[in-house]
Amino acid sequence: MSLLTVGSVAFDAIETPFGKTDKIIGGAATYISLASSYFVKDGKLVAVVGGDFPKSDIKLLENHGVNTEGLQIKENEKSFFWSGKYHNDMNSRDTLVTELNVLEYFDPIVPESYQGVEFLMLGNLAPTVQRTVIERLEKRPKLIVLDTMNFWMDIMLEELLKTLKLVDVLSINDEEARQLSGEYSLVKAAKKIMEMGPKTLIIKKGEHGALLFQNDNVFFAPALPLEEVFDPTGAGDSFAGGFIGYLAKTNDVSFNSMKKAIIYGSAMASFTVEKFGTERLVNLDKDDLEIRFQRFIDLVQLEAKI
Repeated sequence: MSLLTVGSVAFDAIETPFGKTDKIIGGAATYISLASSYFVKDGKLVAVVGGDFPKSDIKLLENHGVNTEGLQIKENEKSFFWSGKYHNDMNSRDTLVTELNVLEYFDPIVPESYQGVEFLMLGNLAPTVQRTVIERLEKRPKLIVLDTMNFWMDIMLEELLKTLKLVDVLSINDEEARQLSGEYSLVKAAKKIMEMGPKTLIIKKGEHGALLFQNDNVFFAPALPLEEVFDPTGAGDSFAGGFIGYLAKTNDVSFNSMKKAIIYGSAMASFTVEKFGTERLVNLDKDDLEIRFQRFIDLVQLEAKI
């Protein structure tokens, strides 16, 4: 099934206790597209970069089956750039530099050849931009998944609430769920948020796994214990790519299918953190993915008689 990803394609510069990088390819749409490429052929991309963005990095996406017709290149402008430094616990970080550049006035143009897509993944962007994409699609996709963050809750809450009414699945972390709902209990938070529009909610808890809510159904996916985490950047977006990629591959959006998709998303995130940037994602073997998926299953399997 066809998948459209909208988000940032950018430069990152990262420092962790394990080392640091110069400018490398990053951005939400980059991680989502690469992660989903292991499930979907001909994933479609809408994003914007400047003339400084290397053609080799665009080729990297295309080599993973990503259709870049919707990637705008602003020749005389600079690409979005983010730089951050992670603390020793790898859960907290300091943003050192944020340069919006081409992203500041991003107008998401949806190519005619993209019309009719069945799955839409809206990476973290201004909610007005996310809503514009939905409005520009002639036919509503079978499933719309949206990622957002507390920044938009702080400065564009009303616009975010308007956009939430149009989506099927919302993916946020536990801190953002509490802020958006005003509830500390994640169960109460989920109920409130699902009343805002999304019928399904994913609450990511980092190294403590993820929760999936739909109606009265709840599913918990653990995080895989790893010996070393080199770089958490892009883990959440890789999770989203694995999640929607699996759903698009199977064309099944039932709760049971979403449970499997959560596990595949968690597996993709676990690979991402093992190397800096996208290095692990671009060199992933499909057999490794299935082995990793099974490791997640083994974490929660229990044979017991009551």
